[in-house]
Amino acid sequence: MLVVSKEWSESRQTEVSNSHNGFIKKAMVIGGGIAGISASIDLGNGGYEVVLVEKLPSIGGRMLQLSETFPTLDCAQCTLTPKTVETGQHPLIKLLTYSEVDRVEGRAGDFRVKIRRKAAYVDWEKCTGCGLCQQKCPSKNPSEFDRAMGLEKAIYTLSPQAVPNKPVINPNHCRYFQEQKCKVCQKICPVGAIDYEQQDRFVEERVGAIVTAVGFDLIPVKSFGEYGYGEVPDVIDGLAFERLNSASGPTTGEIRRPSDGKIPKEVVFIQCTGSRDPERYMPYCSRVCCMYTGKHARLYKHKVHDGQAYIFYMDIRSTGKGYEEFIQQGMEEEGILYLRGRVSRIFRERDKVIVWGVDTLTGKKVEVSADMVVLATAMIPQKDTKELAGKLGIKADEYGFLTEAQRKLRPVETDIEGIFIAGCAQGPKDIADAVAHANAAASKVQGLFAKH
Repeated sequence: MLVVSKEWSESRQTEVSNSHNGFIKKAMVIGGGIAGISASIDLGNGGYEVVLVEKLPSIGGRMLQLSETFPTLDCAQCTLTPKTVETGQHPLIKLLTYSEVDRVEGRAGDFRVKIRRKAAYVDWEKCTGCGLCQQKCPSKNPSEFDRAMGLEKAIYTLSPQAVPNKPVINPNHCRYFQEQKCKVCQKICPVGAIDYEQQDRFVEERVGAIVTAVGFDLIPVKSFGEYGYGEVPDVIDGLAFERLNSASGPTTGEIRRPSDGKIPKEVVFIQCTGSRDPERYMPYCSRVCCMYTGKHARLYKHKVHDGQAYIFYMDIRSTGKGYEEFIQQGMEEEGILYLRGRVSRIFRERDKVIVWGVDTLTGKKVEVSADMVVLATAMIPQKDTKELAGKLGIKADEYGFLTEAQRKLRPVETDIEGIFIAGCAQGPKDIADAVAHANAAASKVQGLFAKH
């Protein structure tokens, strides 16, 4: 049973304070990754109220999972955390995390958005974020945030820097919901914030414009049987490698392979895994893979000085400021071995991962007896993006990315006035491009508001 909140009922009877001639100068941003955060801060700093809706318990998106960023190798958290904190404390930004858009009605100047606030089974008004519940919870399960490289409790926050720093209970992992036993978190909570009876509820927000910044996902594990992904434990994807690199990750930043925890001495990185492959997977380039693979190889060499990194590539697409220099430094100063060619097969032999490939520049077959393999898997839209597009009345392409009104001259607008797109919801982008795209969307919203 769903509960319609008091906030929703009252919102229909309350006059919106920042409207002019019936046009509501308040914005909604859907998606709390770096693009959604950037758009929200821009709008808030411009003097407009913002409702930021994020489906996860805290904001930060994919960038929250990264260790360092290319081409400067800056700490991702050092860049992101000030932004998440600013967003959480901004007087004009209202955070609705662990929430999803259910229905959208209306038009530019008066969109009525019905939002489902998912049951966290924790009263966030009472919760102080002390963390005792997480310490004492006996349930441990593979962590989705850590790409199954580590474990998480049934009651959890996504990261130590989570904003808001409030836990949620996953009922699929909680012993109370599964077996009617335990209740340790309820017993230990000093403020009585655990509420097993909590239910989903609806709220409604009225806004004048919407920015959709729902981000990206990675192509599913099951797609890559020929690479041993999902079968050979030491074949992982790029985000899993990020979590191994991260100081807040499951290995506290040490590079250790999943199967036995050993430090790998030979690591093979494979680019274009699922990208630029029209016959089987995605025909488009995922844009960031060349750079983050080069970054991964360099970070590996910084931590395992006697290790060897191999990169199988089709072409190197390093088209950004300082990007080509970054790749060249990896080759010349770090001793990373680039092999131009495709990998034909990966399989396990005792404790090694055998990689068969070819170097097309020499015409020779290549066999590497590796300790670990890292796949640069294709970026795809979030799975619910097409459904959200339907609710908003905007278009998505055949892959599920949201479609802009005009690629060259209207790159952040949609065919519906007042609805804009930002970041990887429109297509694969690196952080710098996603932020620039979000800034452009926020500027368009402010331009719209300025006309009314």
